[in-house]
Amino acid sequence: MKRKTVFWLALFAVLAALGAGTYLLRGAVGRRAVVSVDGEPVRTVDLTAAAVPYEFTVETEYGRNTVRVSQGRIAVVDADCPNRDCVKQGAISDGAIPIVCLPHHLVIQIEDRRTT
Repeated sequence: MKRKTVFWLALFAVLAALGAGTYLLRGAVGRRAVVSVDGEPVRTVDLTAAAVPYEFTVETEYGRNTVRVSQGRIAVVDADCPNRDCVKQGAISDGAIPIVCLPHHLVIQIEDRRTT
């Protein structure tokens, strides 16, 4: 009985170590956000390097968007479009759903560095 218990404990410890290693390595890959207007990239932001939050403005013929970057997150915090859906969306931290401002033709998509 002791032998089986030791086996299962050792197996669990190995699986936990593999899971933790995978989690840490995945986080170390880093993410970047690509800000595009009309499908053309206008700025690329390294989200893992943003130790201090900062803002920048994307101004085009369609309008103005103010973007805030913080550690691992990006958001549109102000826009002069009528519905301001891009502002209401809030910050994103993964590539699941991009930020889109249709009136300004602006898209912010997060990508893993490893895949590009």
